[in-house]
Amino acid sequence: MRHKVGQRKLHRTTSHRLAMLNNMVTSLLEHQAIRTTVPKAKEARKMAERIITLGKRGGLSNVRLAARIVKDRDVLQKVFSEYKDRYANRPGGYTRIIRLGFRRGDAAEMALLELVDRPEKKAAAAEAPAAEETKAE
Repeated sequence: MRHKVGQRKLHRTTSHRLAMLNNMVTSLLEHQAIRTTVPKAKEARKMAERIITLGKRGGLSNVRLAARIVKDRDVLQKVFSEYKDRYANRPGGYTRIIRLGFRRGDAAEMALLELVDRPEKKAAAAEAPAAEETKAE
């Protein structure tokens, strides 16, 4: 049995895997959603949730820990300001994985990794009924 046996290796060397996951987490925090394969999404989710938790705690030590993974200063600032406020009352579960089907080229299972409570998603949902009411009038 494989109880508590590490993380997925994703067929990459350690340095390549860590660099790829760091970039994926940075892109997720910047764009609030990324499209990737399911195993990569599951690994990136672990790191992203930890970064958001560090952002909620605040403090210089946690900024430095988060800066090990998130190399972009603008994204790091966003984590410690915008996401800190957005997820203040949420005890965890900041991301969701939505399965999208299989990629055409190699049949890899694809997924959308996104942050929950995205404002543009709520805004788009709120505008859709308003647009339909305008057309009806």
